[in-house]
Amino acid sequence: MSQDRQSFRAAVGFRVKTGWATAVLLAGPVQSPRILDRRVIDLCDSAVPESKQPYHAAMGQLEENDAKVEGRVKIVRRVTKASVLGLLEDYRDAGWHVRDASLAVGSEIDPASIKNPHIRAHALEGRLFRTVLEDALQACGLSCSILVERRAYSKATSVLSQSEDKLKRTVLEIGRLQNGPWRADEKIAALAAWLSLA
Repeated sequence: MSQDRQSFRAAVGFRVKTGWATAVLLAGPVQSPRILDRRVIDLCDSAVPESKQPYHAAMGQLEENDAKVEGRVKIVRRVTKASVLGLLEDYRDAGWHVRDASLAVGSEIDPASIKNPHIRAHALEGRLFRTVLEDALQACGLSCSILVERRAYSKATSVLSQSEDKLKRTVLEIGRLQNGPWRADEKIAALAAWLSLA
């Protein structure tokens, strides 16, 4: 097993959500990647519920108190950094050398372009969790790319030179080797990791 771990590099893909992310670790070769790990990591503190939606005030309104937002964002940064360090330490301890990461996100829309304050709060949180996770990964020396979910398979067909149907079958097969459900979040995180391997 250790020879396999040294023979092929590994890459981790994430599906970023509000307050958490699904991580999937794949190893090459690129033509037939295999899964090494999958798990959920925290990007907020469950003991501080406001850290899950730092830009929300009561009743789904946009939080306008900058001090409250700043305090919540600090918690998000602290928890995300600890989650990433723990994840990468587990991978190192297992002998897996991870150099690349990719984050699958729902959107890259500029929150300032959204007029509805409640929807803007969601967009601000989407950007926050993505950028904080990206910063934490880069601080650990990983190169990091962003993949917008709705364009993921079209990008993958170009990069991996395979049809979308073949890519989907391969991602499904990767998940069949795991215990437990293989949901949409795991599938898109696996595709993101696969693109990072390429």
